[in-house]
Amino acid sequence: MPPAGGSTFRSSHDDMNSFEVFLEDWMIRQEQILEELLLVAQDMASNIVESQEVNSTVVMRDLISRVLAHYQEYYEEKSRMTHRNVFQAFSPPWFTQLERTFLWIAGFKPGLAFTLRLAWLLKKRVLLTLRMSINIGVLVYYFQQVTESVNDLSENQVQMMNLVREETKVEEKRLMEELAKIQESVTGFQFVGVAGRTGVQLLNTGNIEAEMDELKTAMEIVVMDADRLRTGTANRVVGLLNPLQSLRFLTSAAQLQLMMRRLGKQKEAESQQNNNNNNNEV
Repeated sequence: MPPAGGSTFRSSHDDMNSFEVFLEDWMIRQEQILEELLLVAQDMASNIVESQEVNSTVVMRDLISRVLAHYQEYYEEKSRMTHRNVFQAFSPPWFTQLERTFLWIAGFKPGLAFTLRLAWLLKKRVLLTLRMSINIGVLVYYFQQVTESVNDLSENQVQMMNLVREETKVEEKRLMEELAKIQESVTGFQFVGVAGRTGVQLLNTGNIEAEMDELKTAMEIVVMDADRLRTGTANRVVGLLNPLQSLRFLTSAAQLQLMMRRLGKQKEAESQQNNNNNNNEV
């Protein structure tokens, strides 16, 4: 009979593969959705869609609903993965190093869409944290596109957006404080190291198992609350925009996500090639 630690490790590996397969398929469909978003936006601009305003609105609202449903599918699958292995959610191997740099409680920060200093944050995180030599200007451009994608808000929309932003900041702070309490309450562990092999081995050592279960449950709740805040904030923002504004915002957000993943994979491929070349020279 194999030791419990080995079984747990294999289960963790299976969970990783399962979600990675889902994510790759989800990203392919995300690219298809982006193409549709761009096409509809182009049609609206060139009046290819029937001139009647009602028909145009129906087309846009249908696409917006499908985009939001696509994101909802991601979070439902992520919730299942988090329940199986919450530690992987905090350090997801299916994301590139670049993507992981922008994670906040196992996902993007809800208030990201409201941040006015995105370009500065991008340069700081990439250059100081990752030391990556990638085309920073490309990502800065896409971050700015998200920030500036809706630049025709009415006075009432601006006021409501500011309200959502402030409420989101309050919730972000609460969740960070909750996560800090979890780290402080768990004794006998280095929090960051729990997700690694050491954490799997510690699971077999008597009294630690109860603390590990408690840690898992607490962390899963925080991730679920963070995901609810992410989806809730996005839905509230879209709800405040008119259909055309929503299309522009969702298009820019999808472009940013896909470009960040593309650049991250490009950097990893270059690093792997450099390592192979160095090994061949030895």
